[in-house]
Amino acid sequence: MMIHSRKTDGLDLASLRDRLAGQRGPRYWRSLEELAETEEFQSFLDREFPHGAPELVDATSRRNFLKLMGASLALAGVSGCTHEAGEKIVPYVRAPEDLVPGKPLYYATAISRSGSPIGVLAESHMGRPTMVEGNEKHPDSLGAIDYFAQAAVLTLYDPDRSQVVTRRGGQISTWDAFLTAAVAALEAQRPHKGRGVRILTETVTSRSLGRQIRAFLEEFPEAIWCQYEPAGRDSVRAGARLAFGRDVAIRYHVAKADVIFALGSDFLAEGPGHLRSAREFAARRETLDSMNRLYVVETTPTITGSMADHRLAAAGHRIADFANFLARELEVKVASPGGALSEPEAHWVRALAKDLRKSRGKALVIAGEEQPPLVHALAHALNQVLGNVGTTVVYTEPVEEQPVNQTESIRTLANDLEAGKVDVLVVLGGNPAYDAPVDLNFGPRMGKAKFSAHLGLYEDETAALCHWHLPETHELEAWGDIRASDGTVTIQQPLIAPLYDGRPAIELVAGLLRRPDRSGYEIVRETWKDQAGTADFETFWRTAVHDGVIEGTSLPPLAVSLSGELAQLESPRAPQGDELELVFRTDPTIWDGRYANNGWLQELPKPLTKMTWDNVAQFAPAAAERLGLNNGDLVELKYKGRSVEAPVWISPGHADRSVTVTLGYGRTRAGRVGNGAGFSAYRLRTSEAPWFDAGLEIRKTGRTFPLANTELHRNVLSLNETGEAAEERHLVRVGTIEEYHAEPHFAQHLEHSPKPKDSLYPEILGSVDRLDVEQGATMPEGGSGYAWGMAINLNACMGCGVCVVACQAENNIPIVGKEEVSQGREMQWIDIDRYYHGDLDNPEVYHQPRTCMHCENAPCEVVCPVAATVHDDEGINNMVYNRCVGTRYCGNNCPYKVRHFNFFHYSKPVAESLVVLNNPDVTVRARGVMEKCTFCIQRVNAARSTAEIEGRPIRDGDVKTACQTACPTRAIVFGNVNDPDSQVSKLKADPRNYGILTELNTRPRTTYLAKIRNPNPEIETESRDGV
Repeated sequence: MMIHSRKTDGLDLASLRDRLAGQRGPRYWRSLEELAETEEFQSFLDREFPHGAPELVDATSRRNFLKLMGASLALAGVSGCTHEAGEKIVPYVRAPEDLVPGKPLYYATAISRSGSPIGVLAESHMGRPTMVEGNEKHPDSLGAIDYFAQAAVLTLYDPDRSQVVTRRGGQISTWDAFLTAAVAALEAQRPHKGRGVRILTETVTSRSLGRQIRAFLEEFPEAIWCQYEPAGRDSVRAGARLAFGRDVAIRYHVAKADVIFALGSDFLAEGPGHLRSAREFAARRETLDSMNRLYVVETTPTITGSMADHRLAAAGHRIADFANFLARELEVKVASPGGALSEPEAHWVRALAKDLRKSRGKALVIAGEEQPPLVHALAHALNQVLGNVGTTVVYTEPVEEQPVNQTESIRTLANDLEAGKVDVLVVLGGNPAYDAPVDLNFGPRMGKAKFSAHLGLYEDETAALCHWHLPETHELEAWGDIRASDGTVTIQQPLIAPLYDGRPAIELVAGLLRRPDRSGYEIVRETWKDQAGTADFETFWRTAVHDGVIEGTSLPPLAVSLSGELAQLESPRAPQGDELELVFRTDPTIWDGRYANNGWLQELPKPLTKMTWDNVAQFAPAAAERLGLNNGDLVELKYKGRSVEAPVWISPGHADRSVTVTLGYGRTRAGRVGNGAGFSAYRLRTSEAPWFDAGLEIRKTGRTFPLANTELHRNVLSLNETGEAAEERHLVRVGTIEEYHAEPHFAQHLEHSPKPKDSLYPEILGSVDRLDVEQGATMPEGGSGYAWGMAINLNACMGCGVCVVACQAENNIPIVGKEEVSQGREMQWIDIDRYYHGDLDNPEVYHQPRTCMHCENAPCEVVCPVAATVHDDEGINNMVYNRCVGTRYCGNNCPYKVRHFNFFHYSKPVAESLVVLNNPDVTVRARGVMEKCTFCIQRVNAARSTAEIEGRPIRDGDVKTACQTACPTRAIVFGNVNDPDSQVSKLKADPRNYGILTELNTRPRTTYLAKIRNPNPEIETESRDGV
């Protein structure tokens, strides 16, 4: 079947600039095609239904379907049997301590990435984990979660996970056979004190694993512990050593900062403690009289940049120039004058400098992890000069067990392999054969080790090159410990016995030490028994496991001082002539490639580009215009004698003369979902320039590539009588803080107020009391007294997409694959619309989640011939799945375009391990059924049952939807709008509250709070009229 391509022919970017320049009043647009009103955009508006689905009968389609569903949520919710864990795990207090059939238990644990944990509460139904949510006691999450942790349950049940010990060539073996061979290889090294032994790990913040490895190094003192991650923090460490002469860990207190300057830093979405930073940042935007202000300079558009009050796009090599200029303005000793800024840029930085001075002690400068050490050192110096150290930024001892320069570590290991110095190589996690710098030629060099073993979740590219591959347990199957960014220790406990014959790294190292009988439970307990410092260890242990954190283990602040004048460093090289700058970034949804086989994350639209299932080469509009490129063009990227082909994507707000590619794609051994998706940017990435460098050349191939992009899907705009896009419907509404103070109700004034009798359904207008979106709702006599509603605060929403994955996990929503996404058939119940405002080169960006509005006058209900979509007495628009006959009239009549049709039988089980993944409280839909947001009715009913048993009404906060609990910034609030003291009622009474398309008299139960910007008057020169 043909995939519909997002290839755009002949976008005239110059004319688009002229159109925007001549625009009177604001205009918000979601894509370049919408702005240009191309034929493709017109066809999306004109298409009431996605293309019809043919019967899935041919063998080719069937194979494609099975490949896709191999690691998705498309399975029936049936009960299954699991093995009881041998050790005692401790449920959280949100559920009874005893197991009640049908009632879930919650366990505190942690999901980690690159050594940084997110504390979670994992929901378990009859011994099988089905959902994870944030642990409010964890210092790095504060109850929030990101979509990598949210999607962990899908990885847990992935049938493509490694299941047995194998030898090279796929020969099945056993752990006993491996340990016999490994111990023999190590014994041969004992006379040489382990000189030929290397252990390669990712970043380690686990005290127990660090302890095990150190015990191994004591037994083999000349063995070497190497570390490598493709998204390591080498620049962060080098910048700290440059500034302070030592390694430190950095912790930001965003809640205390009035003015924040991010130098190429996406601190709201990446890095240790990013969830805490996002929550604290959003909290400072809630009280409008004390809003913080955010300035961002960045190369590639990011979530943090989209939340900025002021943002500038700058090539990677120029960010150091901005740091140098600011340092001179604030009288910081710098190594060199740096590159020159343009006059508008200099004016921007001078205004920033004044703002920072006024906020001494309450300001914050953050350098991005991809920035060179000089930028990090300057950020440290700026924070020192501004008096921020000790308030908005705190330094501690490193949380890593062994902080090293990981690029140098993997380079040394590669050189030792080439020189024949490595006899035994043990790889504990990671995939260096795929993601090590290309100039190190690491994969082929691994073959020179006489004995090699790889421990991992998958038989990946590295496993294929090792003599032995060992299946690793998932974090939800194993005991462990890990440190948060402030040093607080999290105890990880298993929720389920290992599904396969896997072991964690701590048990593998114990086996290498000839103690294969030691379990992870014993190892972790022993570690903390030695360090607990208490006579009553059992109480200490039970509390630590129960709460998920060990109280009192955070690291104390460290006093640091700048080590004199900053050392001389070379500035990054600027492109010469026709060269471009090549910029590498981790992918927003699959990171460095480790999540490539997770279907939820592959199909999640990336926050800024809205791309799914592929990575692209992102170009600035100006660069694309010069090079004659359009979306979907396939180009050859040539850099230092190497080349890859990549599809073009034009990104408004991207820095000119820079091209961004994301890591993690182009996998060959990821699994049936991830194999073959996208291109591998690692084939261009070197150890000398891991994040950006000049010297990129572009060659047009004359071919195009199909892309599955969702930015035009389910567009709420309509066509007028001439076939052109109708006038803007004021869906997203934005004002400045000054405009808000002048007219607090500005968002409501943008609505077209219909006459009382104007309605799609005049015959039923009197059947219920009128819903007033400012004041709440009233229900007819005989109702329960509850009126459920939702408010979404656009001032807090940063468009991250966590809510999308949380909803998918909670409500058994399937993935559909690239082909179906390309046809507009994605099934996620939440769409996050991304809007641009302003010029192409540096527009403002805004995000708006859109899901079922649960209208009082619901257009879907009156057209359904079988009453499959109905209103209950509490205001929820319900779906009766067994009535639905698939006419799709409801989807056609929904002005919000939030209904989704099952074109295929996604609920058919295709793998035994996935049968137990689904939430048993939610129906799995069949082919031919329409579905959409239900306000998590299963959670409402669970809260109702508990309240009835306890003889009380449902309290505010008893019911939280999945999207609400996952949201890092608390942008989503759900509750009873009939309760005037409920949080949702208070938000709906806010003057910023508004409903979208209320001119249709749909009376939506979901409303929005308009976004408020806090611009610096010295920089903000454009007059705004609101949206």
